[in-house]
Amino acid sequence: MKRIDLVSMQLFVAVCETGAIAKGAEREHIVASAVSKRLLELEQLFGLRLLERGARGVKPTAAGEALLFHARNVLRGVDLLHAELSEYAQGVRGHVRMHANISAVVEFLPEDLRAFMTANEGIKIDLQEHLSTDILRAVREGRTDLGVVSGAGELDGLEYYPYRCDQLVLLTRPDHPLAAMEETSYVASLAYDHVGLSQNSALFTLLENAAAEAGMARRLRIHVTSFDALCRMVDVGLGVGVVPERVGSFFASALGLRLIRLTDNWAKRQLHIVVRDAACLPAAARLLLAHLTA
Repeated sequence: MKRIDLVSMQLFVAVCETGAIAKGAEREHIVASAVSKRLLELEQLFGLRLLERGARGVKPTAAGEALLFHARNVLRGVDLLHAELSEYAQGVRGHVRMHANISAVVEFLPEDLRAFMTANEGIKIDLQEHLSTDILRAVREGRTDLGVVSGAGELDGLEYYPYRCDQLVLLTRPDHPLAAMEETSYVASLAYDHVGLSQNSALFTLLENAAAEAGMARRLRIHVTSFDALCRMVDVGLGVGVVPERVGSFFASALGLRLIRLTDNWAKRQLHIVVRDAACLPAAARLLLAHLTA
């Protein structure tokens, strides 16, 4: 195993991700014949066929998929090593990679991260907004230290910690038939057109499942990818929308929209912080985890 080198792993990942030896070689700025030689040496080293070669390119075998998973982790670890050592040389005391869904990014993390970074000068945080499904995948693959997602479903194999709760509300124009109500059930809103988030978002899935359980379907006029876009669509009369209360409050005051609290039990959501293994987190990431779950 000591004969495995980082260059060969990087070339293997490039070929798998591009689907062709020539494209992988082009991405890594090396001739294709050298890449082929490296891949053959890897297969000989393991005594396994790692790639299926065909007229349309190459794809990893089952053994190749296993190598791809671990190679990505190793390469990411090396990149992290270089980045962190470089930052330490410049006075940085730690670096945390974090992925979070749109609700957490908009509602809670700005204030929480400001408080953490004020108390821990020298720690850098790389925060990226992603869909919950992508966040879970990134945590499992080791591409991020911490993830923040809604709910606690599909977290098998991961450690998760309660973070914050948010309340979902219905957002309407002031002239909408439901606008005079202080609260309502989600089912009552299904008589009207809706504006929806991306189909891959946790909120989209939650609302679709709730409608299905009621034996109904949402009348979706349009899909958008962000809460601000959703609120603008509601503002111009394309339908009502379901958003977290803190998000809705910000846009409601700016656009003159109405917030109606949803009475359904599922409308109060639990956000969780997910990690692969808290004990193996870098020191800075452990500090941030402790801060966010305090």
